[in-house]
This record gives sequence, structure tokens and C-alpha cells, in this order.
Amino acid sequence: MTEGELLAAERRLQDAQRAGDVAELDRLLDDRLVAIGPDGGRYRKDDDLAAYRTGSSVIESLTEVSLESLVVAGTGVTFVVCDVAGSFGGAPFRARLRYTRTWAYAEGAGWRVVAAHIAVA
Repeated sequence: MTEGELLAAERRLQDAQRAGDVAELDRLLDDRLVAIGPDGGRYRKDDDLAAYRTGSSVIESLTEVSLESLVVAGTGVTFVVCDVAGSFGGAPFRARLRYTRTWAYAEGAGWRVVAAHIAVA
């Protein structure tokens, strides 16, 4: 459960977002996930996966601008700024977004996101 493993999980998550890879997102997002979107809405894991499955959330480009992390025992936090373009709910968007993700480590499952907050940077 090293910081390097946490950073690798964060980058796998970004790759899955870019690719719309629902199976990988399912592995990386904890079933208890609570995320607050840039619109202030509260979302669960099922909401996120459904948005990718139905095509209502499409990431055309996601470029990491900065990444910092913190690991304390079995908990990790990533602070990421990305330039993101795509569509959400059918409406195109382009924004610089700041993601704060809280990750929990479990033997056999690795790092999984349990909470997230996304804001316009």
C-alpha cells in the first residue's frame, strides 16, 4: 500500500475515464463511493458507471496538469488537476477540474476510491 501504488491506481482511473472502461472503473470505485460533482450534485458509484455505460458521460480528452498524494496507513488521498473535455448529459464541456479523491486500501482489492470531490479549478 505504498504511495507509488496509489499513484498508479490514480493513473489507471484516469485511463479508464478516458477510455470509458466501465469494467476498470468498477474495479477502482468502491461500492460505498460518494462523489460531489462540480455541479454540487451527490453521486454514487452506480450513477458514475451508468453515465459511462449509456454515453451520457463521455471524456474526449483528460490531461493531467498536476498530481499530489498523501498516504496514511490504509488511506490515501490524491489531489489532481486535469484539463478535461467531453460531454455530460449530452452537453459539451471543456474545463480545468480539481479532483480530490479519498482512497481505501484492502488486501486483494488494492486501492479503491471511497469519496471524491470535483470542482472547477
